[in-house]
Amino acid sequence: MNGFDAETAEGAVLAALRALDADYEAIAIEPAYANTAAFCERYGYGRDISANCIIVAGKTEDRRHAACLVQATRRLDVNRTVRRRLGVRKASFAPAEETIALTSMLPDGVTPFGLPEGLPLWVDAGVVEHERVVVGGGSRSLKILVASEVFHRMLNAEVVEGLAQPPG
Repeated sequence: MNGFDAETAEGAVLAALRALDADYEAIAIEPAYANTAAFCERYGYGRDISANCIIVAGKTEDRRHAACLVQATRRLDVNRTVRRRLGVRKASFAPAEETIALTSMLPDGVTPFGLPEGLPLWVDAGVVEHERVVVGGGSRSLKILVASEVFHRMLNAEVVEGLAQPPG
């Protein structure tokens, strides 16, 4: 995909984890199973401990962005919580090409580690209720099982109550 380099993306993610002195395990996976549901089924991880990092964008001229980390069992509250926090009238998931350009990571591999400086990271409170969670690894070939306490130590991260809601 347009200038994407998996080795560079994964290296940046692992370097960020080391810089945080994070307790983590890198899990090499087949790219065909990068989607969270497919990953959980194939590799035997629960969806409740799997978290998706989603890039959202305000639909304004200045195009504000944020990264949102939510459990795979919940849905991101884009129309209320995200929109309000971004300070925009409308917000949506950033398109794939925009996500790649902003993060240097592929969809289904976007992770909270190694994000660009200045990009806010909002972590749904449900994520940190679990001792360890599985997140993307920057590409579709890597997942990270990480101790969730690290999100409390990240400078750009903020744990947000109500960022995600139960499905339905």
